[in-house]
Amino acid sequence: MEAKEMQRSLKPRHMVMISIGGAIGTGLFVATGSSLSSAGPGGAIVAYGVIGIMVYFLMTSLGEMATHLPVAGSFETYATRYVDSALGFALGWNYWYNWAITVACELVAGVIVVKFWLPDSSELLICILFLALLFGLNYYSARSYGESEFWFAGIKVVTIIIFLVVGLLMILGVLGGHSPGFSNWTLKDAPFVGGWAALVNIFMIAGFSFGGVEIVAVAAGESEDPKKNVPKAIKTIFWRIMLFYIGAIIVIGFLLPYTDPNLLQGDIDNVAVSPFTLIFERAGLAAAASIMNAVILTSILSCGNSSLYVSSRMLYALAKEGKAPKVFSRLNKRGVPVLSLVATTAIGAVCFLTTKIGEGTVYTWLVNAAGLAGFITWFGIAICHYKFRKAFLAQGHDLSELQFKAKFYPFGPIFAMALCIIVILGQNYAAFLGGTIDWQGILVSYIGLPLFLILYVAYKVVKKTKIIKPEEADLSGAEE
Repeated sequence: MEAKEMQRSLKPRHMVMISIGGAIGTGLFVATGSSLSSAGPGGAIVAYGVIGIMVYFLMTSLGEMATHLPVAGSFETYATRYVDSALGFALGWNYWYNWAITVACELVAGVIVVKFWLPDSSELLICILFLALLFGLNYYSARSYGESEFWFAGIKVVTIIIFLVVGLLMILGVLGGHSPGFSNWTLKDAPFVGGWAALVNIFMIAGFSFGGVEIVAVAAGESEDPKKNVPKAIKTIFWRIMLFYIGAIIVIGFLLPYTDPNLLQGDIDNVAVSPFTLIFERAGLAAAASIMNAVILTSILSCGNSSLYVSSRMLYALAKEGKAPKVFSRLNKRGVPVLSLVATTAIGAVCFLTTKIGEGTVYTWLVNAAGLAGFITWFGIAICHYKFRKAFLAQGHDLSELQFKAKFYPFGPIFAMALCIIVILGQNYAAFLGGTIDWQGILVSYIGLPLFLILYVAYKVVKKTKIIKPEEADLSGAEE
């Protein structure tokens, strides 16, 4: 027996934690160290702050559209209705392959983290166990995904809160011996290091760190009361994420000098030099590396869990609209698009196996292809909102009819579009500088952009789609 529609079983607490969990991961626990080293504490705060403001505008834009039309296709559906069906096609497939490849990335990261404890364990066995767990959580129901994400994200939130409290006590000199005061903020070139070039680089790192905040809009299609729960999640996410990111950078900036060589080594391969680990150790927590490894493991599971969820829902939405084989729109009796889930899981597994082929070149190219996908998605969301509001007013509606209104329109979506363009084009600007252009570096960095454009142009040519006029946009809301 098959369900005709997805079940709206995600509760308010699930939606809030899905939104937070989507934006907090190894980017916060690991990448903040290299950001601080490259741009100094002041530069890191400015870069993360600016990207955070952009994310706020994007989330309020999504909130306005998602409360009007809460569907699993989210911005793919909005682009199809308000902008151009070809844009919806390109955004949907861009988003799907981004998160399908991310599943493989999380499997790779999970293997590395487990080997921190069990260096002789089988990589293939770890991968199978991880994938089976994530598939099971998503297969059972949307509710099981939401519940597991609630606890995964909860562990991350608790860790960050403890870190902020411990860090504050160390800054005040209560823990860890003598407080460094403001010395690390005035050391050498601090607080701003590396000038504008460093800021642009950190914009990209911050953007990748925030990647996933839009997941809550995809989950809106299975929220039990989207017109109430989606705005609630979106209103709180910006302030909580900014508190966590900016708060963590401030703490790290006070306690670790940007010249500390350990900051540049902070990556998933070496959790022992994560800035979180370093500060916990200085506070006297001897088992800091193992604790942070466990937290990062839950973060990886959280991201992998969400990756399978959103990619399977996007494939389902594409199939519903005739942009993917119809078979992927089938639901089981619990309202889960099982075939979409199976296909995405299989692609994730195949992408993981490419790490074992040759020197992992295929895997590297797959990851590079997905590198710009998040920024392209955000650019698409901004366009969708800009066109939605224009269409809403052009068709004689009043803003008072909207359940949730994005502030600062049209500045918000225009600012988001402009910043996304800067980040996309500046992905590897250094390749264009100097006497010789680095064509290989350009291809590696920008391959995701031509792939997106090929999807857009090919669909547009084959289907002969046109840009939708505001007066002709489909503004019908979701069925109650």
